[in-house]
Amino acid sequence: MQVVAIVGRPNVGKSTLFNKLVGQRLSIVDDKPGVTRDRIYSRCEWLGKEFMLIDTGGIEPKTDDVILAQMREQAMLAVERADAIIFVTDITTGVTANDSDVASMLIKSGKPVVLAVNKVDGIGTPPPEIYEFYNLGLGDPIAVSSVHGHGTGDLLEAVFNNLPPEEPDDYDEDAIKVAVIGKPNVGKSSLINQIAGEERSIVSDIAGTTRDAIDTEITRGDDKFIFIDTAGMRRKAKVTENIEHFSVLRALMAVDRADVCVIVIDATVGFTEQDSKVAGYAHDKGKACVIAVNKWDAVEDKTDKTMEEFRKKLEVDFSFMSYAPFVFISAKTGQRIDKLFDLIKYTHEQHCTRISTGVLNDMLNYATSRVQPPSDKGKRLKLYYMTQASVCPPNFVIFCNSRELFHYSYQRYIENQLRETFGLDATPIKITIRERGE
Repeated sequence: MQVVAIVGRPNVGKSTLFNKLVGQRLSIVDDKPGVTRDRIYSRCEWLGKEFMLIDTGGIEPKTDDVILAQMREQAMLAVERADAIIFVTDITTGVTANDSDVASMLIKSGKPVVLAVNKVDGIGTPPPEIYEFYNLGLGDPIAVSSVHGHGTGDLLEAVFNNLPPEEPDDYDEDAIKVAVIGKPNVGKSSLINQIAGEERSIVSDIAGTTRDAIDTEITRGDDKFIFIDTAGMRRKAKVTENIEHFSVLRALMAVDRADVCVIVIDATVGFTEQDSKVAGYAHDKGKACVIAVNKWDAVEDKTDKTMEEFRKKLEVDFSFMSYAPFVFISAKTGQRIDKLFDLIKYTHEQHCTRISTGVLNDMLNYATSRVQPPSDKGKRLKLYYMTQASVCPPNFVIFCNSRELFHYSYQRYIENQLRETFGLDATPIKITIRERGE
């Protein structure tokens, strides 16, 4: 997925535009300059196309203020890593000296730049003041209103026209793409090196050594895997180095690319809140997941019951993704790496499962006759029909007479019947409810 950065001097409406483009309020909007100090990122979709959009703090090219200087560094790092730039200016102030300085910096970067002139709130022909912005040397300015959304379609069209073509993966289509994710210093790079049999990633006790996602192609028998090593995902409050913001972004994008996510946790530390955040992102994206408990060789005073006790505790901790299997490994010694591969393949096969409509409806009829659908005030839920809409994860659509009557508990019952009947014990399942006529 390509990356687009929104940049500009402080208080020109970058965060308001960001929120308008992504369709939700993620960036803090305030009239005070400098409110957005870090980069915020989110997917942006337009006419079926997607890219990752980054909001940045305002650029003050010449400043002695420590915070503004840090914001400038953050923004320029975003420019360095982005595939295209949206440069936001303000028609109410005209072209300022700072605008000219920022434009010069962007031209030197060599990246494609789309010039947005914000706060043009009227509809129709743009005011004559917009022609002043041609002086920045960035081509045709696009009049937008980040508050009302005017001009955002033209802006997004210009962005897509300026994005360089994406480089396709040269990997075998049958290869399973695996993202190795987890908080810093749990042994992700060591695991990649153990699997690859060579030092493909830098291994260090210093958390955050891996900055970018690195792909490693592995062949085992007839199976091919692409392992994506990612930088550790840290709580935002702990992300202090400029470069680490992009490491988190790359890790999230690696999850988007992956077929299976291996969530690595440290057996010597146990489950932490950050582990749930990392796993939660993969769960929200509907990815097949395997939880790899690393450094099992370093756990002291183990007995024959230690693993089972640890597993039961993790089942409670990861109750929100009860489908994910566990494997206790050692990246250092290679313990149970074969088992990890077996689970990756098993979860991927389930994630891609497709079930015929006739078989699904046989199961639905059996499930509803076994446990009657709920009723309310004399009106009973009727389930008419069931079909599978997509795979990865398996998404089942059920048509009924009333969405309100289809309580969560009965949805959970149908999901359990699906898992039990078709052996879908290691993949997330999505159930979409439709009322007849929709």
